Amino acid sequence: MRILAIDAGNSRIKWGVHADGSWEVQGWVETPRAARLARAWAELERPDAVIATNVAGSRVATAVGSAARRFRRRVRFVRSTALQCGVRNSYEQPVQLGPDRWAALIGARGLHGGPCVVVGTGTTLTVDALTADGVFLGGMIVPGADLMRGALARNTARLRPQQGRYAYFPASTADAIESGTVNALAGAVERMLHFMREAGEDAPLTVVSGGGAQALAPHLNGTVEVVDNLVLEGLVRIALENTKA
Repeated sequence: MRILAIDAGNSRIKWGVHADGSWEVQGWVETPRAARLARAWAELERPDAVIATNVAGSRVATAVGSAARRFRRRVRFVRSTALQCGVRNSYEQPVQLGPDRWAALIGARGLHGGPCVVVGTGTTLTVDALTADGVFLGGMIVPGADLMRGALARNTARLRPQQGRYAYFPASTADAIESGTVNALAGAVERMLHFMREAGEDAPLTVVSGGGAQALAPHLNGTVEVVDNLVLEGLVRIALENTKA
């Protein structure tokens, strides 16, 4: 089965074609330039299914649908549910969970059967707890690195954006901002790991995905796995489950 999976985020629209157990091709366009998807997909073979998450609004959804029209397939936009692909959603109102977070949880569950903290690094940082038996306990949303730096630049007189380096003991303002940003993000992950251990989940794996994954992962403790396009992995599993239903 050939599946075109699409993850429409606030900064990028990532996509990939999955067939016979592997990715044939992957790519992305900047979200404000969603109209370029039609050109990016011009040479793709017609998929059997087109499935997407979208957190970027109705205009982006319309652009994705327009670009997929050449395949004569309706785009299925995923919504979070109470139970799917072996993951149980503990949100008070399951549909309120962002569809990208839901797909990432399903992707992580498919790749790793044990307890894990699922971390998405993008415009925001999401940190979600998934138990060994597939229960999503809940999660956190934190401003991403660029949002943190931007807030400092906009709301202070002297902390202008500068290129800094991470350091244990920063000795310049630029390094202090960079190190503070990294430690704030890593701290959210570390707290969730602590909460999971307190809840009886032994040695959870940290699964990190998104544009900032490679920068954040080296600063995390415990066992860490970086997975490219975890949301797309989850979308493929959702699409495949639907064919079995």
